[in-house]
Amino acid sequence: MAPAAVLERAQALSGCATCADWPARVEPRIPPPHESASDDAGLARLAVTALIEEAQLTPKPALVDRRGSGAHRDLDLAVMLRSAYSLEPTFAALARASRRREPSAILRAELAQIGRAGEEDMLRATGGSNAHRGAIWIVGLLVAGACGADVGGADVGGADVGGAGAGGAGGAGGSVGSVGSVGSAALTAARICKRAAQIACFPDRFAAPTGSHGARVRQRYRVGGARREAQDGFPHVVDVGLPALWAARARGIGEDAARVDALLSIMASLDDTCLLHRAGLPGLHAGQRGARRVLDAGGSSSATGRAAFAALEDELLSLNASPGGAADLLAATLFLDMLAPRDAGGSPVSWNI
Repeated sequence: MAPAAVLERAQALSGCATCADWPARVEPRIPPPHESASDDAGLARLAVTALIEEAQLTPKPALVDRRGSGAHRDLDLAVMLRSAYSLEPTFAALARASRRREPSAILRAELAQIGRAGEEDMLRATGGSNAHRGAIWIVGLLVAGACGADVGGADVGGADVGGAGAGGAGGAGGSVGSVGSVGSAALTAARICKRAAQIACFPDRFAAPTGSHGARVRQRYRVGGARREAQDGFPHVVDVGLPALWAARARGIGEDAARVDALLSIMASLDDTCLLHRAGLPGLHAGQRGARRVLDAGGSSSATGRAAFAALEDELLSLNASPGGAADLLAATLFLDMLAPRDAGGSPVSWNI
């Protein structure tokens, strides 16, 4: 696309009815006081909220959002929301099965059975469309990881997350605050991810042989995919997504733009199997390089960044490519961010889960 056309596309994006003041600032989701991460149902609601807020985040490059279906023919926002809501019982069951239990092959097998039942629920809700299969694995493992008695250095079962919100460090006008408070939040995120990784490293003894897109991509391109991401402790969440989200907020960037920049940061380094499946190495390289160009141009909240974003999206759409793996990891990032209680200024304090 010619530079003038790209600029015109960016201006159109910034002026569309659903994207006024693009990317729009959203108020962070504050769970009601009865929602506690020590409660399995409350934890499940937070997981579903993370999926919903990821789906609704607008704009996202070639992904389903409020503007449309992106590069997908079988998905739209309504389908994504039905899928997310259908998974609440699954996340609650994963939390219940994991509460105060150490990682083990037995626990891994139980969680896998719950996850497969959740996939069936999702497919019934979506009419057969795979909206959140990757998220069941990724966010589901983090739900399980958040149920360990050693997470956050505190016993699970005593903390209310009524003050937590997806706005995180400064989402509603606060600021990141002290290095210590953010460091505590980051440390507990790493602990949750470590416990999830320990679970993921056990084999799924009852899994049927699969010819899934992800499995074929992993074999063809020698990439780790979602399985390796989990087994390695979710580095694109702990080391990329959360730091990018918190850093954007610290610079005073609006909440939606901070989340878009976190997504782009994940895209810039992730070997996204969704991009590889749909468009091979050209699709992966287009996603990685295009995301880096947006960030180097000042991010999604800057005029030059919006032009770079438009160019990235146009290239991905021309390749019929969609960064679904990065989107799942953004949902995981938002989920962990929701679990951090806030002080009066909106800054994360030590986590009790």
